[in-house]
Amino acid sequence: MSMGQELPLDSTLYSLDDEELNFFKSQIGITNDDELKKHILTVQEKAYKVYPYPCIRRFAFAKLKISRLPAYPHFLQLGKMRDPAIFLDIGCCFGNDARKAVVDGYPIRNVIASDLRPEYWELGCELFRSTPESFPVPFVPGDVFDSAFLAPAQPTYFPPSTPTPNLRSVTTLTPLIGHVSAIHASAFFHLFEEAQQIELAQKMASLLSPQAGSVIFGSHMAQVQKGTRVTAWGESAFAHSPTSWEELWNGQVFKKGTVQVKTELKKDLRPDLPTGIDRYLLAWSVVRL
Repeated sequence: MSMGQELPLDSTLYSLDDEELNFFKSQIGITNDDELKKHILTVQEKAYKVYPYPCIRRFAFAKLKISRLPAYPHFLQLGKMRDPAIFLDIGCCFGNDARKAVVDGYPIRNVIASDLRPEYWELGCELFRSTPESFPVPFVPGDVFDSAFLAPAQPTYFPPSTPTPNLRSVTTLTPLIGHVSAIHASAFFHLFEEAQQIELAQKMASLLSPQAGSVIFGSHMAQVQKGTRVTAWGESAFAHSPTSWEELWNGQVFKKGTVQVKTELKKDLRPDLPTGIDRYLLAWSVVRL
């Protein structure tokens, strides 16, 4: 995805609410507000040099996303009730959503994370001052569109014939096909055009366990009507509507009637956005029935 003209970093966009401050202070070990801000700004600068995503510029990596999604209570319950309930955080960036899930009780032994750029995971370890020993969640770098990383497969409606993967030893996502109980994908789908979003949905669906209650959930930029949206860079990009998003999953990706799709569209009120253009955020979940 083209990023257009790169905008300079702006520290005035840094804004954490009390819950976010408490989370980062407890996980990083920095209790002074100014010191914490300085630490986060240092990591942000390094991350922006890796690739200048708008979400890096606006400190999305320092916000609590997963725990504020409507499907989060269902997700946590799944982690308690099913074993193993493998959880994949895809497009994980720094891994703060996986870390939040673990803090809230999701069994760490069942968590795995993946992103195209391993530098972000490494910066996440720097941000949280963690090591593979103190936060033993395996990270698997790769491109989900690469068939060598995730082999093409259809969603399964029967228990997979392959063995339950050892998360500590996998080097691609292919062994996870049909075994994943929960997938979190935020600020991910909107990076791609319509055809790629369809392919990405099919790829994620192939990973999902056929057991009832298995869930894919997240949030991304969308529109009231399916079509073109304007990005933070002022460029055009494809956007689903709540209706087209539900139709994609229920009937196109999965057999119609085999999943429940929930959507919630809200205006994006971020202060860094130009005025005059309404932007919308779609929170969603796809649950196997």
